[in-house]
Amino acid sequence: MVSNRCKMAVKEELIKLGLHFIVIELGEVEIMEKISAEQRVLLQDGLVNSGLELMDDRRSVLIERIKNVIIEMVHHSDEEIRVNFSHYLSEKLNHDYTYLANLFSEVQGTTIEQFIIAHKIERIKELIIYGELNITEIARR
Repeated sequence: MVSNRCKMAVKEELIKLGLHFIVIELGEVEIMEKISAEQRVLLQDGLVNSGLELMDDRRSVLIERIKNVIIEMVHHSDEEIRVNFSHYLSEKLNHDYTYLANLFSEVQGTTIEQFIIAHKIERIKELIIYGELNITEIARR
């Protein structure tokens, strides 16, 4: 989930199934009750209809968490990270950065750094198109 629209779609599917959630964050949902196999299938189908998917594989979940931390940092945060990003990511996800970087590259076919650069470029384009900041302000960020 990379947007509020995605979070709303997940929330709607959970409500339809009568499931109660504790947290719905980008890429993560914590459900209060155990879900049955039937509810799981219905949730999966509902998510697919919204263009989303349900992930169970630990590696895939970790990859999505890496992506979500990067997206959150680049697209949704105005504060400047004052530590090395590898350290920031390691602390945020409680894993060694080398492990995260190797896993990400293996599964995604690109490096974390390349993923960050691609998202920074997209964010810069957004800022220019919507005129939120001038070029000097963008460069300073």
